[in-house]
Amino acid sequence: MADKIKVAIIGANGYTGLELLRILAGHPQVEVVHASSRQYAGQPVSEVFPAFAGFYDGLVFSGAVQSADMEAEVVFCCLPHGASQEVVPGLVEAGKKVIDLSADFRLRDPAVFKAWYGEHKAQALLSEAVYGLPELYRERIKGSRLVANPGCYPTSVILALAPLAKAGFIEQGSIIADSKSGVSGAGRGASLDTAFVEVADSFKAYKVGGHRHTPEMNQELSLLCKTQMSITFTPHLLPVSRGILSTVYAKLKQHVTDAHRFYTDFYANEQFVRVMPVGRFPDINQVRGSNFCDIGVYVDEVKNRLTVVSVIDNLVKGASGQAVQNMNIVCGLAEDTGLKGVPVFF
Repeated sequence: MADKIKVAIIGANGYTGLELLRILAGHPQVEVVHASSRQYAGQPVSEVFPAFAGFYDGLVFSGAVQSADMEAEVVFCCLPHGASQEVVPGLVEAGKKVIDLSADFRLRDPAVFKAWYGEHKAQALLSEAVYGLPELYRERIKGSRLVANPGCYPTSVILALAPLAKAGFIEQGSIIADSKSGVSGAGRGASLDTAFVEVADSFKAYKVGGHRHTPEMNQELSLLCKTQMSITFTPHLLPVSRGILSTVYAKLKQHVTDAHRFYTDFYANEQFVRVMPVGRFPDINQVRGSNFCDIGVYVDEVKNRLTVVSVIDNLVKGASGQAVQNMNIVCGLAEDTGLKGVPVFF
């Protein structure tokens, strides 16, 4: 058997880093050789997180972010927005294949990035970074040095609209996305807003009109529609640990007799997008712990309005699973390697 691909995870103690460790523990062609965490530097991974006992017993958290001297061939960067751009250029220069899970390289226009996140310090890499949504950019991802892993909300919304958007049927200015996410989407950092007592038995909208994933969705939907698109996006917080359900609405330019067929044809060869039968709509439980995006489609033929319901696990297809899917593509592996598990549906 060929040597395993050596992998590093920078920022391995957050939810996306831990999910990467979980997924990669079952990946037959990967060896995790480096995991960084300032909080747990010097401590064995399996002692800090006992769920990994027997899987990472020899792996110790490192506090330093290394680059040229790092043994890994592929690096998953799970640092906060703004921090990745400080680290990624050195990793790319050192010849590493980088999958970045922050927003630092998703937006192509540095002016748009500045408006939402602040000044970009590695603008030279923005034009090289490939947006890591395999269903749309698979050929560009192959052999790429830097993949910008999509956000969780954008993954659910873009996949929900891609078939009819690419066909040119979406009316400009008509897209509304009403999305609900589990609490893990906010990360592991302590916050009163995501504390159990605050979230349990509750349901609320947040960052109305100002969520940072909005320009990412505008960018990708504009590219699909070949015209400038602007989405109305409202995220909500569900009292569950993981999962996203997005209900997406759009006005159609013309009558579409069989929208469901557009979806089944568009995703016919996609392993991780499952289109529900006509009249059925997905539940977040049916994708929990998996890399699937499940989609249900409805068109009101009187109003000529499209309604799509899509569900993903925000930590898997919305983050770490998609990152592994991208790594598989970059490294020439079968796309579903390490990602074949059945969802944990109860």
